Amino acid sequence: MGQRQMEGNSIILRLEMRTTEVHFGDVAGAIAEAGGDIVAIDVISASRESSTRDLTVAMTDAADNRRIVEAVTELPGVTVINVSDRTFLLHLGGKIEVTPKTRISNREDLSRVYTPDVARVCHAIAEEPQKAYSLTIKRNTVAVVSDGSAVLGLGNIGPHAAMPVMEGKAMLFKQFAEVDAFPICLETQDTEEIIRTVKAIAPAFGGINLEDISSPRCFEIERRLNEELDIPVFHDDQHGTAVVLYASLISALKLVDKQIEDLKIVVCGIGAAGVACSRILLSAGARNVIGVDREGALVRTNLYDNPVWQQYAAMTNPNMETGSLQDVIAGADVFIGVSKGGVLKRSDVEKMAKDPIVFAMANPVPEIMPAEVEDLVAVMATGRSDYPNQINNVLCFPGMFRAVLDCRATEINEPMKLAAANAIASVISDEERNKFYIIPSVFNERIVSSIRKQVIQAAIATGVARRIPKEKDFE
Repeated sequence: MGQRQMEGNSIILRLEMRTTEVHFGDVAGAIAEAGGDIVAIDVISASRESSTRDLTVAMTDAADNRRIVEAVTELPGVTVINVSDRTFLLHLGGKIEVTPKTRISNREDLSRVYTPDVARVCHAIAEEPQKAYSLTIKRNTVAVVSDGSAVLGLGNIGPHAAMPVMEGKAMLFKQFAEVDAFPICLETQDTEEIIRTVKAIAPAFGGINLEDISSPRCFEIERRLNEELDIPVFHDDQHGTAVVLYASLISALKLVDKQIEDLKIVVCGIGAAGVACSRILLSAGARNVIGVDREGALVRTNLYDNPVWQQYAAMTNPNMETGSLQDVIAGADVFIGVSKGGVLKRSDVEKMAKDPIVFAMANPVPEIMPAEVEDLVAVMATGRSDYPNQINNVLCFPGMFRAVLDCRATEINEPMKLAAANAIASVISDEERNKFYIIPSVFNERIVSSIRKQVIQAAIATGVARRIPKEKDFE
């Protein structure tokens, strides 16, 4: 799961310090005590009575920003003139823009791109709608759609506040896979209205990436859109997480020499990500997956108010294990956490099978911190970028959409997701693989091409590709 909390941030404090009332050491001490680290000092002006300085302060936590400013403000003889947050500066005016591919320099150019000559292109598409793929941006454009109801680590913050996240996702699409993506944040959390709206805007796009829509509505929205549109719809919080999770497990199992069909797997947190992770593991051959949520282990004989839990229970927990996480974790080979921080204890990991694999993916605080169980686990992964083995959706969605756009797939099916997971895992060689390196970095340049090739092959094999690329690999 991609980590969106602010890490390694820095702010620039412009302070006026009256030399008769305060010493620089007092300022530095207050900043350090509040969680900051001064990494640069620039003197703006100085006199016998005062000095004005810019202090660049590094922070490990976004909350330190407020604490640092408050701590400095409380010092006698210090005036805070300005606070510049580099993250906020990066977002000024938004992070993306639309630029034309061709410059309009004269009247002839204008007539070709707009009127009257553009009418000939419109007529051609009206007669053959599939020409929209070759004559418009549809062939390479994805809509990143959210209602802001379940933004990772932030919750239901609404569409306006969700925009910076969606803009960032559009940047990742472009940088990693040359896919043009546009953020669309909807002022509604009504399931039917979201479905209607996405269907209404779909003609302009070659794919739909649903993002940060709360469970269980996200299941219905994705299912209906997949049924009613002829372009792929992919809820990244579900399937992006699942693909990268399975890629990580493929790699980890090679280190412990276990087979997926022999594993006891406990999944903690049966929301959108937990359901999708379980489904992909079952598709890959897992036989004993047990889901645990606030009511304990889900069992098919129980009745749940949440219909998603009822469906989940029907396809999992073959041995009908009951009780809490602490009960069912005994003898488990794999723990997968998509719940909340701190729910897994060292004593729980001690009860797991030999060479346990722990994927604690809650953000910003994992279900258990790696340092607590590093001596017990065979492999540990989190959703955070400041620990080894980050399970990050960015490994999946750029390459996935590059593939489906290039083969004009009508959907993203389970074989395509499995293919993407195998592609990600294959980027790491047996010689490179170790307990601290089971999953490649998001900046590994081989990921997108590997996913593209294997997903297109799976799309062709399952009959959902409407175009076969000319490269010999797909003949």
